[in-house]
Amino acid sequence: MIHPIVKYTDPVLDTPAKPVEQFDEELQKLVAEMFESMYAAQGVGLAAPQIGISRRLAVIDVTNGKNPEAKIVCANPEIIHIEGEQREEEGCLSLPGFRGHVLRPQYVTIRAQDASGKEFEMRGEGLLARAFCHEIDHLNGLLFISHLGLLKRDLIKRKIRKLKKAGDW
Repeated sequence: MIHPIVKYTDPVLDTPAKPVEQFDEELQKLVAEMFESMYAAQGVGLAAPQIGISRRLAVIDVTNGKNPEAKIVCANPEIIHIEGEQREEEGCLSLPGFRGHVLRPQYVTIRAQDASGKEFEMRGEGLLARAFCHEIDHLNGLLFISHLGLLKRDLIKRKIRKLKKAGDW
């Protein structure tokens, strides 16, 4: 089942998500639906709050589905180490049509649990490091625009207010 992506201004995106506590068939189903929803939206990462579910769960695949082994499930993830810097353009499925350059670490090590609850650590570089940071931000109630300069962030917010007023958001 493909879930609709929740857009910016929905309160679920501003609220820190609740920990995943049950690793059962229901969670396995949700993970599969999240991958399906992410691929349908042509994203490389999707956090549960982006489909309206306040859980510390994210799925990532920087290959856009081209490599099944590249699928990563992160339940209750936390960043445990960062190194270096990269400034790249970033977008978000919850802010369609808006992009901005965001400073992120070049290397990120996370600790998380997989879909069965098994704890793991993983190091990501470049786009994967960016995806880890971006999705964990979502789980903490932050969007990429919070990393933009004040002027750029205000410009995006003004445009979204106009889109909402016109019924296009």
